[in-house]
Amino acid sequence: MIYENAPAKINLTLDTLYKRDDGYHEVEMVMTTVDLNDRLSFEKRKDKKIVLKIEHRYVPNDHRNLAYKAAQLMMERYQLQQGVTITLDKSIPIAAGLAGGSSDAAAAFRGMNRLFDLNLPLETLSELAAEIGSDISFCIYGRTALCKGRGEQLTQLPKPPASWVVLAKPDISVSTADVYGALQLDDNDDAIPTGQCITAIKTGDYNLLVNSLGNDLEKVTIAMHPVIKTLKETMLKSGADAALMSGSGPTVYGLMSKERQAKSVVNALKGCCKEVYMVRLLG
Repeated sequence: MIYENAPAKINLTLDTLYKRDDGYHEVEMVMTTVDLNDRLSFEKRKDKKIVLKIEHRYVPNDHRNLAYKAAQLMMERYQLQQGVTITLDKSIPIAAGLAGGSSDAAAAFRGMNRLFDLNLPLETLSELAAEIGSDISFCIYGRTALCKGRGEQLTQLPKPPASWVVLAKPDISVSTADVYGALQLDDNDDAIPTGQCITAIKTGDYNLLVNSLGNDLEKVTIAMHPVIKTLKETMLKSGADAALMSGSGPTVYGLMSKERQAKSVVNALKGCCKEVYMVRLLG
């Protein structure tokens, strides 16, 4: 039996540069991981089936699941003669902008690699991951990185300054495709301080980091779901040093240097959001 953790990610920056010929948007973003994890276990089968066990009515257990797709790709590419039973214990909210599905897929690539003694380097797994999803390559490493292209071109960065993180996921779902579809690049006048964010990480400057957050998609998703703006304002008023939407949303996170600040933010959010998590940056 092989076990893998699948940590959630947050965007410290997300800058959409232009729309590519393949229909995707060229992006430049800094992402890091937080201590909120799904957990996966892997066990060989005598047949060649992939069995995904999960107790969550909104998460599919077939080829629609990215972890299933990752296992299937590994079996086909390396002609594996045995199947696998994957048990997935979900803690990361779904459709939340936290890459829960992508992180599960990354854990499946790593788990299959270990279970079948393939000894593939992470670089190879990252290349495979890019075939089925944009964020999975980042999740293969599960650290902190500057991500370009569709998100699959990675430059690894040091661990960011220590911070508490409060995540608040409102009771709505957001379609990433709809958000990008509504994005007007001509209206992107606010510069996203990606370079400043990288400097903050490399120098360990927490104050610079909290002043370097930015997400081009935030205003688009807020226009669709104003509750995101309410969550941000609540976090800032109750003691967060900074607050930002992650990915295409709808999850909003706040950064705090002290535990008491984080607890104050959690208490302030209790009346307006059911899914609230107080965690640490991993990176």
